[in-house]
Amino acid sequence: MTSRRALLGGLAALPVAASAAAAERKERKAKKRKDAGPTVQHVDVAVIGAGVFGAWTAWHLLRAGKSVRLFDAYGAGHARASSGGESRVLRMGYGADTIYSDMARDSLPYWKNVSDSASAPIFHNTGVLWFAPQGDAYTAQSLAWLQANRVRHEHGDVAWLQNKYRQIQFYQGESGILETEAGALIAGRGVQEVIADAGIAVERVVMPAPLLSKKIQRHTLPDGGTADHLVYCCGPWLAELFPQQLMYKIVATRQEVYHFGAPQGDTRFAPPELPVWADFNNGRIVYGIPDLEGAGFKIAIDAHGPVIDPDTLDRQLTPAGIAEARAYLARRFPGLADAPLIGGRVCQYENSSNGDYLIDRFPGQPHVWLVGGGSGHGFKNGPAVGKRVAAHILNANLAIEPRFAFATKGTAAARTVF
Repeated sequence: MTSRRALLGGLAALPVAASAAAAERKERKAKKRKDAGPTVQHVDVAVIGAGVFGAWTAWHLLRAGKSVRLFDAYGAGHARASSGGESRVLRMGYGADTIYSDMARDSLPYWKNVSDSASAPIFHNTGVLWFAPQGDAYTAQSLAWLQANRVRHEHGDVAWLQNKYRQIQFYQGESGILETEAGALIAGRGVQEVIADAGIAVERVVMPAPLLSKKIQRHTLPDGGTADHLVYCCGPWLAELFPQQLMYKIVATRQEVYHFGAPQGDTRFAPPELPVWADFNNGRIVYGIPDLEGAGFKIAIDAHGPVIDPDTLDRQLTPAGIAEARAYLARRFPGLADAPLIGGRVCQYENSSNGDYLIDRFPGQPHVWLVGGGSGHGFKNGPAVGKRVAAHILNANLAIEPRFAFATKGTAAARTVF
């Protein structure tokens, strides 16, 4: 006869046994699914890299009715990506380089639409102020483009600048342009919002170089699925994936940005009193973003640092870099001369050798695309880049823009602007 103690012991063991059995069934199902192959057997396009170029490429392709898978080794808008971090500038004045002005203008409504549907803003219409010595050719050419394209703006001499922005110390002989329709974009979260708006999930997969199955004329994916087209939007990782083709043609360099905190109650360094700004003097650009979303006053110096590996880069700010930023603040923003450093970030530019984007087929492979070379100014144009890539896939006869062609990429990284 079973004792009461034995019966109770048996009953107590039932939940444990049931749990173990459930776990075993779950493991068997998972193994069965794995053995059965990928959930999605075939797609029209696999996009590798879920940064701003990859996200908008997937977005446009999906809107065109194509099936897409989106891969990234670290996830969307991650900290090591060129598209990660807090904020980026969206401006339209590019001097005589109207191809980028046109792309920025065309990208703006896409960013606005995503921002309007997001739970928190992605685009902040702060305006963008550009100032430089009077008579500067780049500034004059930018102004001419804004006027010809009826993009809203204001402009004036040093008296106009000093009267409008008393928190900035301007120099005699300077002039400026305020693009009133422009502003700042939230970076990492912005990429995530684009992907959410596209209705696609990012698969965290380390993608190898393309593998074409000649028998079925499809590209094989790591889980056994296939795709008709591959689009590599891997930013600073492009040259690592394709060293024979892109070594020294796409080069990642180290950059630092700094965030300083204004005193309590001092609103001079936040919108609407201060726009995004850029100082073009002595052949270099220093730019910044007003205090958005509590991140503090952002300042960055547009100069190429040393060549880096984006995977292994130790992202610590340097004392020399901080000192240089502080010296600039003392000259141009004296109200922030003693402001505390409340944050900062080490990131990278992904420089192409001629400063232009790379949007072209992989040599010898008509259905494999290389997209990158953001060179510090690519984020704003993500929608236009993605639209262009999608158009090439939809129309194989569409001509490659010569400046974006693989053939134009030499081996010496060029200086570019943000």
